Amino acid sequence: MRLDINTFREIGMTLTRNRSRSILTGFGVFWGLFMLLFMLGGGDALRGILNKNFEGFASNCIITASNTTTKPWKGLKSQRYWSIVDKDIERLQMMIPELELVTPMISRSGNLVYGDYSMNGTVKGMTPQWAKIEAPSIKYGRYLNNIDQEQERKVCVIGKRVYKELFPEGGDPCGKYIKAGGVQYQVVGVDFRESNMNINGSAVSSVCIPISVAKKIYNRGNVVDMLCLLGRPSVKMGDIEQRVRQVMSREHLFDPTDDQAMFMLNMDEITGVVNTIFSGVEILIWLVGLGTLLAGAIGVSNIMMVTVRERTVEIGIRRAIGATPSDILSQIMLESVTLTTLAGMLSIVFTVGVLGVLDMALRQSQGVGCQLSFGTAVMAAAVLVLIGAIAGIAPARRAMNIKPVDAMRDE
Repeated sequence: MRLDINTFREIGMTLTRNRSRSILTGFGVFWGLFMLLFMLGGGDALRGILNKNFEGFASNCIITASNTTTKPWKGLKSQRYWSIVDKDIERLQMMIPELELVTPMISRSGNLVYGDYSMNGTVKGMTPQWAKIEAPSIKYGRYLNNIDQEQERKVCVIGKRVYKELFPEGGDPCGKYIKAGGVQYQVVGVDFRESNMNINGSAVSSVCIPISVAKKIYNRGNVVDMLCLLGRPSVKMGDIEQRVRQVMSREHLFDPTDDQAMFMLNMDEITGVVNTIFSGVEILIWLVGLGTLLAGAIGVSNIMMVTVRERTVEIGIRRAIGATPSDILSQIMLESVTLTTLAGMLSIVFTVGVLGVLDMALRQSQGVGCQLSFGTAVMAAAVLVLIGAIAGIAPARRAMNIKPVDAMRDE
């Protein structure tokens, strides 16, 4: 084998061709990591949009309302309707000590008017304790209090949409009067919470008044539309759901196994289902993303194998002048790791930029963010180094086994 200028020129051309292939292969790693990180960031945004539907709403609570029975019970026919009454509040709190709060609500849909502006909305009669169920986000003024309830004040807290529809000029509306169902109510607060939970009407299009006032105006006596049961922090609402049904069925004479006789919405179960779904989605995203990265790693391994084969002469020369097998091994492994890491870092920077643009758009339209966490980026970088090392194992072993005699024979 002659070590002349032509031989070294040939080796240089081979390295140049390999760099071009490496760039194309690195693009596969770049794209695979981009898809993984983008789906993770997009998944977080989707979770935020969905969680916004439950914004401010307590997760450890049960919404319950009366309904028509579907089974006969103790000589009583089916298809009977029964009503929840005020005494049920005290009864449930006494019989089920795991409940922190039992609070009622009554509601009536109607036209809301202020000056020349009007809209359709919902008037909700509730206690001040309802704030523990749906935490308000007060923009102006205050929320209902116990004095409003005890003195039966005709005051109200209006939702965000009500505020924008009836007071399009903006400003603090507290002290002004709106008309609902022919009755004047003084605005004492504006709730800007944007939850899409529709509990007898959406929060954004509702007018909240003291329940003591609502009962008199709508002549409801001791009957309420629904109860909200808030559990203590360590209580799982699913564990007491059947006990609630038994207490109510014993008092109102319906079959406790009649699921249709009493409507019950367990928010704990709903949030649990949502979290389970998103956990599954995250696992799927990681599987798809890692599969894409694995495909990129296979491409890196293949291109490194081609590199080793085309650099047989170079490797043979290095072995002939004293390079050890471990030197050859570390060189190929380093090239593989460097290729995947460089492509990965560029992908992370590109993904952060794309998610940043999407984040600004989502915050303006949906009020939620779409960002890549630092921990996720670090984890992705660690995975890239591992993939690069794995991809370089086979080519490195092949290069390490090249002997100078074989290189001369190839030449």
